[in-house]
Amino acid sequence: MIELENRQALGCEFQELAEFVLKAAKERGASAAEVGIDKGTGLSVEVRMGKVDKLQYHRDQGASLTVYFGHKKGFASSGDFSRKALEDTLDAACRIARYTAEDEFNGLADPELMAKDPMDLDLYHPWDIDADRAIELALQAEGAARAYDARISNSDGASVDSYAGLGVYANSNGFNGLNSSTRHSLSCSVVAQENEAMQRDYWYTTSCVAEALDSAESVGKEAALRTVRRLGGKSIPTCEVPVLYAPELARGLIGHLVSALSGASQYRKASFLLDSVGKQIFPEFLQLRESPHIPRAPGSRAWDAEGVATYERDIILNGQVQGYFLGSYSARKLGLRTTGSAGGSSNLLLSHTEASFQDLLKQMGRGLLVTELIGSGINMITGDYSRGAAGFWVENGELQYPVEEITIASNLKDMYLGIQGVGTDIDQRGSIQTGSILVDRMTIAGQ
Repeated sequence: MIELENRQALGCEFQELAEFVLKAAKERGASAAEVGIDKGTGLSVEVRMGKVDKLQYHRDQGASLTVYFGHKKGFASSGDFSRKALEDTLDAACRIARYTAEDEFNGLADPELMAKDPMDLDLYHPWDIDADRAIELALQAEGAARAYDARISNSDGASVDSYAGLGVYANSNGFNGLNSSTRHSLSCSVVAQENEAMQRDYWYTTSCVAEALDSAESVGKEAALRTVRRLGGKSIPTCEVPVLYAPELARGLIGHLVSALSGASQYRKASFLLDSVGKQIFPEFLQLRESPHIPRAPGSRAWDAEGVATYERDIILNGQVQGYFLGSYSARKLGLRTTGSAGGSSNLLLSHTEASFQDLLKQMGRGLLVTELIGSGINMITGDYSRGAAGFWVENGELQYPVEEITIASNLKDMYLGIQGVGTDIDQRGSIQTGSILVDRMTIAGQ
């Protein structure tokens, strides 16, 4: 079983170590301090062409210490949890702080914002699995993929991963929080060949609860299906048509939004959505909500990386921006209040338009379904968007043939405003959860 032994005792030990560090920092004259202590254990298995390619047990641990002398900041880290090592690390952080320039925006988050009574989000579920069983599952996934179609000629392998982690964050504002979580996954990637043409694709399942994973056989079959259906791909003439993003790619569009609305992008004036609160950037029928407290969800957390209590809020309401993603530093730079977003966003849920994937295909009529994106041609300052892509050409709401060797281009502002529908086929495997997204028009550069 991949789990942390004596988890409760270990958590108490880490919280005591954190208090020791905070007290020692105060004794050294620090006006404020914060400490993070983490430990994890995991199992990773990879098989390829019916043979074990990798078997790895891993353990990792680390302590990160930050001290403040007024507005001067010092940081140091250690993989050794002995009190002597932590004191040495703290001394290093103090030396660094004394030589750094003052930054008036440095400091801990405000004490009144700390999480007071954090809820249990049910994120810790160790998997009762050993190496033999993990290998068996990986072989089942790869075997199902290779048996799916005679054109599956090779394999990039199948993998099973299980991880359990525990962490403590504490600061001199009186916060000392403990959390633990697990994550498990199973994936498969294969290669198909027809004549001289070859294609590769994959599929995966992931959850903090092993029982919630899709079966190994279904993952393998889905990987094979996605691979085989790409055979016979061709380019298309350059055109301007609607584009439908599959759910696993649609989350990337929301990811770009998060980057543009992040505090760092705002105060650095490096965003195509500068000063956008209150502005219409999506159609009125769309909402984007941050929900940090969904039990067992990938992006759930009771507090952020600064101990600030997380909370439900609208990011986009009726198509208008309601707020940014701010930690305490970026909030101070902007003259605003932290949104509990230090360390990133929590679960982001995009509303749908009650349309299934098939409904969106019919709504699109003629255009491109995108199932793969290549490269990262995105200018976050201007919003210009250009990426290599592959997918399927659509006529009369029906898939016609696979498409490859094309580039799709537009501007993210136009794409967001041009969203015509969001599907009910929501991909729940990540912290950004959305269905397929239909964009009214993009330029397809092909032949």
